[in-house]
Amino acid sequence: MENTDSSSEKRIVERLNFDAKTAKRVGWEAWEFSIAGPHKVTVTNASYGFQKEDHAYVVGVDKRGSVPVPAECECPADKYNEDSDCKHKVALATVGGTTVLNAAVDFDNPAPALSRSIAAGVTTAADKLQPDGGTVTVSGDSDACPNGDDRCDGPEGEALPCFACFEGDR
Repeated sequence: MENTDSSSEKRIVERLNFDAKTAKRVGWEAWEFSIAGPHKVTVTNASYGFQKEDHAYVVGVDKRGSVPVPAECECPADKYNEDSDCKHKVALATVGGTTVLNAAVDFDNPAPALSRSIAAGVTTAADKLQPDGGTVTVSGDSDACPNGDDRCDGPEGEALPCFACFEGDR
């Protein structure tokens, strides 16, 4: 396990309860982190290679004072062992560190707001970036290129479409 020089990282580790065996396992294994939502980080033990998804657990992050701390994990070791913290929480605190923990605390899921704006008919920034200034057009069943390219059959044609039709088809 790498040494932490930051006093905030030391404060995070001090708030966890783990033994030397857990510390060694955290140091030996490879870890990956991704933000799963507000105050949630998916901690994956990448040492399992192609089976690593079977060893991925969501760890909840709590803010205690000004320090974000791994609070709970969905793994069996954390659920059934009340005496000490699991290796996923220790890995998040030591390997992921304050950068990952702060990202989980600061994460704001924009999806609900986006869904509300689309349902309400509000023009979004992505709509404004359309070439026509906000009108989103969907090509019909026409075999002709909507961009006027004579060599293109359109996005639904048999031949290779022009770049504009190809990009519009995504």
